[in-house]
Amino acid sequence: MSRERTHQWQVLTLAFLTGLPGFALGMGLLWTGGLAPALKWALALAVAALWIGSAAALLRRVMNPLRMLANQLGAMRGGDFSLRARAARSDDALGLALLEANALSETLHEQRMGAMEATALLRKVMEEIDVAVFAFDGGARLRLVNRAGERLLGQPRERLLGHGADEVGLAFALEGESPRTLDHGFPGGSGRWQIRRDPFRQGGRRHRLLVIADLSRALREEERQAWQRLIRVLSHEINNSLAPIQSIAGTLEALAGREPPPPDLRDDVRRGTGVIGSRARALARFMAEYARLARLPPPTLRPMDVGGWVRQAAALETRLPVRVVPGAEAGIDGDRDQLEQLLINLLRNAVDAALETGGGVRTGWSRNGGTVEVWVEDDGPGLSETANLFVPFFTTKPNGTGIGLVLSRQIAENLGGTLTLHDRPDARGCIARLVLPLGRTDPESQA
Repeated sequence: MSRERTHQWQVLTLAFLTGLPGFALGMGLLWTGGLAPALKWALALAVAALWIGSAAALLRRVMNPLRMLANQLGAMRGGDFSLRARAARSDDALGLALLEANALSETLHEQRMGAMEATALLRKVMEEIDVAVFAFDGGARLRLVNRAGERLLGQPRERLLGHGADEVGLAFALEGESPRTLDHGFPGGSGRWQIRRDPFRQGGRRHRLLVIADLSRALREEERQAWQRLIRVLSHEINNSLAPIQSIAGTLEALAGREPPPPDLRDDVRRGTGVIGSRARALARFMAEYARLARLPPPTLRPMDVGGWVRQAAALETRLPVRVVPGAEAGIDGDRDQLEQLLINLLRNAVDAALETGGGVRTGWSRNGGTVEVWVEDDGPGLSETANLFVPFFTTKPNGTGIGLVLSRQIAENLGGTLTLHDRPDARGCIARLVLPLGRTDPESQA
């Protein structure tokens, strides 16, 4: 017997038991009264019929909403969210249950529509992106591939789906480090590729998502832009030196060709060669600075105390007292020589700016999760050329080289950190923020 049948008979039994005392009392009064036998039987049958009818009506009143609710839940389980229960109201318990069932159906309908739209959008994006995407099940069989993946493997998805990773030529990509970059030849092209691999679950089973991106085009574009910037910078600096050299050389050549020679020829030659020598030395310094930027050695990592490093760098600035705002104790793994040069560059720039306005300079540090932020703040005029801050050899200082900030950012990035500069939001001046990962010797890392 089903659960619904059992519940139905329980309700019917309770309905009969509820009316049984009244029926028995009525029958007792009816048979002890002085009525005719025919009338007694007629009244007895009427009372029995009323009793049975009331019990049946009560059963229908209880079971019909439950059947309606069961049909609605069954429809929702089958994906049909259009059914709605009648008599849904909030002033009784059963109506409230039906009202909540209707609300659940509406919510599931909206969520299903949202999931379908999101899935359609995801499929459209996957088809349009120029990155090969593959999904493999636990048995390393291909279950999903986008259009870029078809082009990469040179076959339509109908011939790829269901085959093993070794059969489609991607077994090597499912092993090894992730992400990683390698040179490889696929049926659809050769070049440098970045391979990323991440696990996910579908239907409760473990799958692997494989993404293969072509880096050759982006690297060629970056290389082209780098050469353009290099040629532009070199051309600008070399022309700045060659133009006066050519002009003076032409003037000296004209003076030397005069007959008779002018009386002040020796002085003119001395001044001319002095200018030529000065520009040659300036060009040599420029090339030396550029070589220094290009030959930055890899960092030698050693444990460093952030507080000691900041205080020592601040003490080296003698033109203006630098106020140190101490933070929580923190340790990093870094190259002390390179980091000292970085912080000295930032402090020197801040002092140069503060001397223009008669303001001050402050530096300090603070912890933020797994990183430490070292900041340098000044009361100077602020930044005037934010777009060119990290352009090599761009400088607004009369005697500047234009490599300090570039070199500082390169040092920060080689250590896995970042360097940013922006105007202070609360007052005039600039603030530089250096963010570095905490090291293994950090006090909280050892706790």
